[in-house]
Amino acid sequence: MASLFVVATPIGNLEDITLRALRVLKEVSLIACEDTRRTRILLSHYGIETRTISYHSHKREEGVPPILSALEEGKDVAYVTDAGTPALSDPGAFLVAKVREAGFRVVPVPGPSAFTTLVSASGIEEKTITFEGFLSPKQGRRRRRLAELLDRGEAFFLYEAPHRILKLLDDLSVLSPDRTIVVGRELTKMHEEILRGTAEEVATSLKEGNSVRGEFSVLVCGTKKG
Repeated sequence: MASLFVVATPIGNLEDITLRALRVLKEVSLIACEDTRRTRILLSHYGIETRTISYHSHKREEGVPPILSALEEGKDVAYVTDAGTPALSDPGAFLVAKVREAGFRVVPVPGPSAFTTLVSASGIEEKTITFEGFLSPKQGRRRRRLAELLDRGEAFFLYEAPHRILKLLDDLSVLSPDRTIVVGRELTKMHEEILRGTAEEVATSLKEGNSVRGEFSVLVCGTKKG
């Protein structure tokens, strides 16, 4: 029976990919990509010529039939996102559910993740970390959700775009000025930066370093111990 391979790819540095992932991407008949242009950079780097198709969040339902058709023809398919491990803040979970409903096997090929990358370099010991991903771009909804997460007293993890990172840090400064946070910018890339402090301290560092650019991961530390 054909399988869907859910393949983790680098979040920045192209060397951060497993030997197994490279083998799978070479051996499958088709690679479904969140963005074929982004994936083609990785494939070209490793000389992989497997055919690609687009599968992204804006047309997640319409993108399922071509993948199921390939599986029905006995062809193995890989799914990759722009970066990292699929099914976290991307349409991968929906695709996996549909493939499973159709009776095909789903095989995870683990690897890089901005979530685990930042946690590993944070120096923070937490028993519980909630993965929240992207918050609403609307300030009211964003602040309400932040307040809910902060009230739990547990650590939580966010993604944020460069044009909204200072707004997020401002919200955190207002809602929980003393809470320690760790911010990762451009993780594994040439200009990687990891900052730790209060939201206000981190925001100041970003402004002074003219570093409000790139992709951001944010770990908000908890208040509960033990």
